[in-house]
Amino acid sequence: MTLETSEREFTARFMEYAAQGLLYPQTEGSPLLEFSSGGRVLYLFDRCGPYAAPPGPASVVIHGILEALTPLPDGAERVELLSVQGVSGVEGQGQVLAGGSRDTWVIHARVPLVLSSFTGGPSLPPGSWVAFRTVPPLHGFVVGREGRSSH
Repeated sequence: MTLETSEREFTARFMEYAAQGLLYPQTEGSPLLEFSSGGRVLYLFDRCGPYAAPPGPASVVIHGILEALTPLPDGAERVELLSVQGVSGVEGQGQVLAGGSRDTWVIHARVPLVLSSFTGGPSLPPGSWVAFRTVPPLHGFVVGREGRSSH
């Protein structure tokens, strides 16, 4: 299964769900972007190319591969949670914004996250609440100021 045909296609498809935040200067030789958004600092594998994203305010599509995705049971507290696991994974809970297929969902958990699964998952309409956990690394697709990819 292929989750994207190219970085540009993926960025264009999900740019409306880009998280707003701050990119820090990239460490020499590191493939990771340090991105602060939603009260969290995330380390994202740079999918735009080395040094293509200047430090400062930025819009970034955050993409993760799911290890687990489960609907919240009735009666569970509906609150957005996001915690960083290791260097570049997250777990939390949030509300489904979009779920166009059974392999990719957009979930808002303090920040918008595009989360995908190679094994598929439940059919979740927008408004559903879920708990999730990703495997590292998260990927970052930097979006330009006028909604264009920074490639």
